[in-house]
Amino acid sequence: MSHLTKQQLNELETRLKDARTSMIEELSGNDHYGMNESLRDNTNELSPIDNHPGDLGSEVYERGKDLALAEHHELQLARIEDALQRIQDGSYGVCATCGKPIDYERLSAIPETAYCKEHSPQSFVSAKRPIEEIFLSPPFGRTSLDERDDQNGFDGEDTWQIVESFGTSNSPAYAEDSEVDDYNDMEIEADSEFDGFVEPYETFVATDIYGKNVCFYRNGVYRKHMSATEHLDSEDSLGTGPNTY
Repeated sequence: MSHLTKQQLNELETRLKDARTSMIEELSGNDHYGMNESLRDNTNELSPIDNHPGDLGSEVYERGKDLALAEHHELQLARIEDALQRIQDGSYGVCATCGKPIDYERLSAIPETAYCKEHSPQSFVSAKRPIEEIFLSPPFGRTSLDERDDQNGFDGEDTWQIVESFGTSNSPAYAEDSEVDDYNDMEIEADSEFDGFVEPYETFVATDIYGKNVCFYRNGVYRKHMSATEHLDSEDSLGTGPNTY
């Protein structure tokens, strides 16, 4: 014998029938969110070739959203139909997993449910992340050798640096570092890798072929060096530097 009273069962059946009618009207009213039409029919064009890629991307996004909504509502309708069938069979209100009665409060909140709270397949939020996040993390994760002490060869990061040297959409005006005023300074590890130099100061100190006529190139490395030197001098003058006795 069902633990639900006749009044409770009639109320739940009425709600399920109303929900089924509403769902059917919603799916049929917009032709399953336009799933029966092609993307070309939705854009009212013979070909999308002359469109901007962003416009086509928007259409694909909307298409995917409509597909997800249609699948969600069709699944909901199937659950409602199944619940109404269980009412006819006399098995409504009993958990399909453990066979125990489902609380009326739960049925009132989710009339189409076939499970008690303990055995509901939707009772937890999955902690799984898209496989792409593991595959792409960290940047250059598959080919970068920077984290390995036994490797110093040409890797994925070096490949990107070569491509980046030909130019990107970034500019010094958008750089987070206020000292960046050259496009080359925006490259990855631009301040830690010096092609043709061993020490950073060699990038801004120069002489003639005889080792005389010393001159300085006031580039970004030079400014950082001078800024650090002025900071140390100010600490020494205040008696807070590391060489103060």
